[in-house]
Amino acid sequence: MTRESDVFVPLPTRVAIANSYRNAIFVCIHFNSTQRAGADGIETYFYSRDSLPLASAVHYFVAGGAPSPNRGVRRRGYYVLRKTKVPAVLVECGFLTNPTEAAYAQNATYQQKLAEEIAAGIRGRFSVTSALSPTRVATAESIPLQSYIDQTNVRGSERSRSKRSHKKRSSSKSSKKKKSSKPLDSKSSATPKEGEG
Repeated sequence: MTRESDVFVPLPTRVAIANSYRNAIFVCIHFNSTQRAGADGIETYFYSRDSLPLASAVHYFVAGGAPSPNRGVRRRGYYVLRKTKVPAVLVECGFLTNPTEAAYAQNATYQQKLAEEIAAGIRGRFSVTSALSPTRVATAESIPLQSYIDQTNVRGSERSRSKRSHKKRSSSKSSKKKKSSKPLDSKSSATPKEGEG
């Protein structure tokens, strides 16, 4: 554990603690928040491919045992997930900005239930079956490998920069079109240039 009381531990310190133990795992337990009060649900994040079985198992149990919607497993480059050398997951157990989920989070019985589901996922991480397995349904001996959304390339500043550069290219192309009186060759206009997207 990185702490036993409500104090902030810097992210590099958390990673150093996790990396100081060989054959360990790193499980970050969080409650989410957002501007939109209606947002709800359970989601589990991982980064390295070695962490996907742990994410699959923890998410399978937490999402299956919680009354909140299943928001899925996501691959994301959060610092604590990127920098740990052991399997690492971050579990978002609901939204504190959602009144219903905030009430769950404050309930000791619900907290205990989440802890038990996370522990079941940790114990079950070696029972995760491959996506190529003939059965996608969990049995007493197996947990299905969860599909996931890869969000490793999602960054707000990159999105807005990309939109700006696209607008610049569009406006420069349209000004070039106005200057040229020749029709475009249909083959070249239908084939995107390398690097364009």
